[in-house]
Amino acid sequence: MKRSPASKRVQLEWLRRVEAEYRSAAITQHLTLWLIQIGASPDLIHDGLRIVKDELAHASLSHRTYVAAGGTGGPTLARESLALVRRDADPLENDVLRVCVDVYCLGETVAVRLFKELRERCSVPTARRALDRVLKDEVRHRDFGWALLGWLFETPHAEALRAIVEKELPASLRRIRRMYAPDELREEPLSPADAAWGLMPVARYAAQLEKTFERDYIPRFAKLGIDARAATRT
Repeated sequence: MKRSPASKRVQLEWLRRVEAEYRSAAITQHLTLWLIQIGASPDLIHDGLRIVKDELAHASLSHRTYVAAGGTGGPTLARESLALVRRDADPLENDVLRVCVDVYCLGETVAVRLFKELRERCSVPTARRALDRVLKDEVRHRDFGWALLGWLFETPHAEALRAIVEKELPASLRRIRRMYAPDELREEPLSPADAAWGLMPVARYAAQLEKTFERDYIPRFAKLGIDARAATRT
């Protein structure tokens, strides 16, 4: 198959993905330390460590795609974004909960649908291999988040943690909507060649987020006794 030419837009997007995967690896490594410190289930700790390895593999595959697209050099990492921040006045369990909900229950859950959509139109072999691996792993990363949230709701801190989710979920949902479905969708049209390299228009991100709200967030939170639909109206 003849390789589609790569635009500067493709190069920048795959470099951004390299940076994002490094950030995900660092955040998960830090979260796993917190899980050890609160005496979490060993299964969850092992899952966290495996996710770190996955994210580093994703970074490598994304960089390989970036180079195949004509990119040179490596990522520029904002070091201050590679660590989690404690709220010193709160119990550690509260911060574990916030990361769990924002990064995994929300972020990794929508990522499954987004990467599936990116993969559908991707035909450049290097990019397709990267998206194949990422999509496969994202399903497990999503499940880790919901399993961790379920475990937290079974601890002696459950009542306080549930209250935090109910209070903060509306803001978290608004934040993820601003990220993937901003009120004003402004972008240059996406060429078929860019789509072949695994890119998609912002409007498709927004559409997948709406599916995630209805098919994932609302029913999954409901199973844990949280009314996410009401949170979207707050």
